[in-house]
Amino acid sequence: MTSPSAASAIVTAALVIIGDEILSGRTRDANLSYLAEQLVEAGIRLEEVRVVTDRTDAIVRAVNELRERHDHVFTSGGIGPTHDDITCDAVAEAFGVAVERHPEAVRRMREHAARRGLELNEARMRMARAPASAVLIRNPVSAAPGFTIGNVHVMAGVPSVFQAMVQELLPSLRGGDRMHSLSVVCDLGEGVVAGGLGGIQERYPDVGIGSYPYYRAGAFGTTLVMRGTGRDRIELAAEEVRALVRSLGGTPTDVNEET
Repeated sequence: MTSPSAASAIVTAALVIIGDEILSGRTRDANLSYLAEQLVEAGIRLEEVRVVTDRTDAIVRAVNELRERHDHVFTSGGIGPTHDDITCDAVAEAFGVAVERHPEAVRRMREHAARRGLELNEARMRMARAPASAVLIRNPVSAAPGFTIGNVHVMAGVPSVFQAMVQELLPSLRGGDRMHSLSVVCDLGEGVVAGGLGGIQERYPDVGIGSYPYYRAGAFGTTLVMRGTGRDRIELAAEEVRALVRSLGGTPTDVNEET
């Protein structure tokens, strides 16, 4: 797990997307982009994403590997009422604890069911389970909560519920230095700027420099993106990138970004 230093508070995260329906292509994941945007605002760097099948050993392996490498691990999917919703059991196995019916989860779900006139049957009560010692994540949409155990945050796969849980959870999480970015768009192909770009990256190891080619309106070009925690360093790197583009006969255009 990342240990932030006094000089640079870097907090990292990973996401585990759970579900055969994602891997089969039947369902398009909508949670990754939302989480990534929210984490940028919170000063947390999403560094790794895995999509795993609805199988206990796959979930356990992914959770255990990622929670050792990152400050936070988020999961989406597999905490519903059906037999193939096994995320709760798998995460409990990863931590070596039992699964139990959480009293506060039961209370919330009973209140919700009473308001909606729903039957709180055994299938729905599956969603009141959590690993022993887990802390609930409030679900303002449908009451059935997610939970946090250790540095692992387990949430629903339904996008509206996932997003609501993220909003409930993020204020309680420790963040780090926020990432900033600046883009320079140029009318040169990626192969033209590649050589000089490598030299700039060597001079600014604390600034991530990426190149992204595009083709539009019948012309090729490249977007050059500088990312880092220090605005001054980003601007210095960007000025060298602009100078490089001009030296190669291109025209640089800035696009200021915060995410």
